[in-house]
Amino acid sequence: MKVIVVGCTHAGTTAVKNILAEQPDVSLTVYEKNDNVSFLSCGIALYVEGLVKDVQGLFYSNPEELASLGANVQMEHEVLDIQLADKTMTVKNLQTGEIFTDTFDKLVMTTGSWPIVPPIPGIKSENILLCKNFHQAQTIIAKAQDAKKITVVGGGYIGIELVEAFVENGKEVVLIDGLDRILNRYLDAPFTDILEKELTERGVTLALGQTVQEFVADAEGKVAKVVTSEDSFASDLVILCVGFRPNTSLLKDQVDMLPNGAIIVDEYMRTSNPDVLAAGDSAVVHYNPTGEASYIPLATNAVRQGLLVGKNLVAPTLRYRGTQGTSGLYLFGQKIGSTGLTVTAAKMLGLNVGSTIMTDNYRPEFMPTTEAVLMEIVYEKDTQRIVGAQLMSKYDITQSANTLSLAIQEKLTLEDLALTDFFFQPHFDRPWNYLNLLAQKALAEANAK
Repeated sequence: MKVIVVGCTHAGTTAVKNILAEQPDVSLTVYEKNDNVSFLSCGIALYVEGLVKDVQGLFYSNPEELASLGANVQMEHEVLDIQLADKTMTVKNLQTGEIFTDTFDKLVMTTGSWPIVPPIPGIKSENILLCKNFHQAQTIIAKAQDAKKITVVGGGYIGIELVEAFVENGKEVVLIDGLDRILNRYLDAPFTDILEKELTERGVTLALGQTVQEFVADAEGKVAKVVTSEDSFASDLVILCVGFRPNTSLLKDQVDMLPNGAIIVDEYMRTSNPDVLAAGDSAVVHYNPTGEASYIPLATNAVRQGLLVGKNLVAPTLRYRGTQGTSGLYLFGQKIGSTGLTVTAAKMLGLNVGSTIMTDNYRPEFMPTTEAVLMEIVYEKDTQRIVGAQLMSKYDITQSANTLSLAIQEKLTLEDLALTDFFFQPHFDRPWNYLNLLAQKALAEANAK
């Protein structure tokens, strides 16, 4: 059986390893447009800030490793066209310019995503950069060295982490976002209010609820000013972090997709064509809080789906458990975890949810030190099923987001979490764990209504 994998970052790398482990007799070819595989883009901000000294640590595989496992790895090869009807593709060797045709029995699409580039006047000015891959990270670091005023467009995780990195390096930073809060997809207002205050106190200029209207360049063609719907900001460097779009044009009108182009897959990673599997940022996820297909480009989703491609290439064997979109963030000493739906997101989807917010210490007050934990739990009003949660503290409580993620995946209710057995040891927590206390408060409020 001849298998071709198109794209080799998180999902592709994992898929290749698991396909060869499960089906060692297959003929497997990888076509990757870049000159590297498996780059952890989530580490770019750490690299920019200087916390990561050796960039090679942000790669967890390489073409040589995949080749040693039995893959025919073709780096710097771009797939130009795919015809599923006759199982052929046209490929260009970017080093030599040669164009050739290849065939396959099974196709794995792990082509990932690409940053959204909005059609704003002046966007092609020099020093307006994207933040996704290894080479872009290197360019950001090189350009930032001489930049004094840096504007970040987009208040999601990547944008916020870059803001922190630039502040720590002594830059004047402006953060622009069209929404009225940062991290709007991940956190509700009680959390973002604290973080926005922290950013402002650190000298960051927040331009929230504003959209970029124009980039103005100087006589040399370099960006000099960012004009928004309400203001303008002098800038030596601009980083665009306004979201991602799946790279799936090669299969347009050949497999089922969401309106944004994300390939629809079943619980075994199969597309609407039985000989095509997809995973990672090019594909949808099954979002457990809603039970619907969603587009959530995260490395954690990509590696899980890549593993499932390997397990299910020949026959459906291992079922996808879905995702909660669980994530963590470190920002100026605050440790933040979130999973599932925020209240804001739930209401936008038309879900009837309740929520409870509380603050408690993570361990007893009689200990020499303790730290407060700000928590929120979101639940369906009718069933009291947990559909989301957020936590923030100076103490590292982020692993609790994983606990709550499992609660959502397993459809636990407030009552289940209120009485879940957690250990007690004063060094680590209270007789009632703070997750128990949060669920107990939510249960009392829900039942009183």
